[in-house]
Amino acid sequence: MKNLMIKSCVVLLLAGCGTEDDMSPDGETTPTEARGESCSEPVAVSCVDEMILDLSYQTTVAQTEVTNVREGQQWITAVDATAGGFQNASTNPWIYFKFTDEGAEKVEISDEDSLESMEWHLAAHRYKIRLNSGSGGPSCVKASALLESTYEELTEVPEGLTFYEDTYYNDDCTLIGDSFGMGGAQFYMSNWWDYPGCVATTGVPFIIQIEDGRRLRLRVDSYYESGQDECNENGTMGVGSARLSMRWGFFYE
Repeated sequence: MKNLMIKSCVVLLLAGCGTEDDMSPDGETTPTEARGESCSEPVAVSCVDEMILDLSYQTTVAQTEVTNVREGQQWITAVDATAGGFQNASTNPWIYFKFTDEGAEKVEISDEDSLESMEWHLAAHRYKIRLNSGSGGPSCVKASALLESTYEELTEVPEGLTFYEDTYYNDDCTLIGDSFGMGGAQFYMSNWWDYPGCVATTGVPFIIQIEDGRRLRLRVDSYYESGQDECNENGTMGVGSARLSMRWGFFYE
């Protein structure tokens, strides 16, 4: 499993790291730095029938929202991934969103339609986050987990960084389950959370490459509306679960 393999990778050495202000020379600059692989045409997703059954994909659109607060050249994005609450999550859809110069925007699309759409970048459902690539969707959105770095250190994209798509099905369309045995799939971005009896945030930052080749850094700051610190420190369940708070920003020249 690619997500687990990442945990044993050699630490990437970040050369030339600067300050938070290095992310953009001025407030009007359009993010263009370090563009990578891009794509413009969707590719067929494998194991669609199995995925619809295994992950309870819906034909309806999530009724919850994505909102943003800007902090300089960074965004604090709140994603309501409650999916009707824990008991009703299996019958409620994922929430889909994309990264733009004006913040993260919700994409009004159903689970089944998402398997043919390049309009979205990430999708969330409770603690699960999936990429629009590989098993997850028809686009080329990829990510890299920087397990030995902090979000603040990532002021530029490390040279030679490898990006990964979501691959949570084997060649025979057998689902690769999550490492905690919680009934989900082994999504690439699973490193954002741990489970000491509650959903704790690890602080692991990701660099995400979207379909036009632009790259951004992202960290999930909280899963609970309140009580995240207590969960992280002593495993105490927080209040208001699956209300994700993400900090992110594009890389700039």
